[in-house]
Amino acid sequence: MGLALPAESASLWNTIRREAVVVAAAEPALAPWMHEAVVNQSNLASALAQLIATAISSNRDEKTVTRRIAERAYRDDPSLIEIATLDLRAPLDRDPACPGPLHVLLHFKGYIALQAHRISHRLWKGGQTELAREFHGRITQALHVSIHPSVTIGGALFIDHGTGVTIGEGVVIDEDVSILQEVTLSSLPECHAGAPRIGRGVLLSAGAIVLGNVYIGDFAKIGAGSLVLASVPSGYTAVGVPARLISSASDARPALTMDQFLP
Repeated sequence: MGLALPAESASLWNTIRREAVVVAAAEPALAPWMHEAVVNQSNLASALAQLIATAISSNRDEKTVTRRIAERAYRDDPSLIEIATLDLRAPLDRDPACPGPLHVLLHFKGYIALQAHRISHRLWKGGQTELAREFHGRITQALHVSIHPSVTIGGALFIDHGTGVTIGEGVVIDEDVSILQEVTLSSLPECHAGAPRIGRGVLLSAGAIVLGNVYIGDFAKIGAGSLVLASVPSGYTAVGVPARLISSASDARPALTMDQFLP
């Protein structure tokens, strides 16, 4: 999946803003927040900068600095907004309980944690490693999602629920992946041979743990609570502790359908 076109980002933002106006009119108690978070913002980049700063800052000065860092990142690298659009569309396509894009933007902490990570990753690649680590620490503390700044993540990632997700240094995740709560991806503590690489369209079910220099092939499915210590071929399902291959996946695109049925 390629990056979203600027017109797609603008169209999605217009939809979000219209939804916020409706909510503000229907629920007066929410009107100040709808205006601060969405209605008074000029575009998705502005709204994300505001929401990230609000989510991971503990005081007004910290919030101001964080917002400026986010705004600078979006200004200097427009692809961050294009990929944020793909990430926002992912739960709309995959979560039947999701009422709309405004809900994702304001209430899916996995989405905000992911966008904050993308800024920390940009800082990391640019040599601002201490600032990237600070972002990482604040994201982890505030949102209970820990993604090391070195982690490379493709577009249209869906972090469902988000609590307890831990992704360690050096992990690489391809596009169209879905991750549920309490998933851990990390190198082995006693081994520095490498970190997991997650292929395109993989579904990582709740509580799954993937450790070491292993590759999870495209469109594979990892069952809930499984411990994966060896590579999984493309299209296969792995389940158990330690995980074993039980068959080719019955669903050709498990991350998109979110089908956690085990054949």
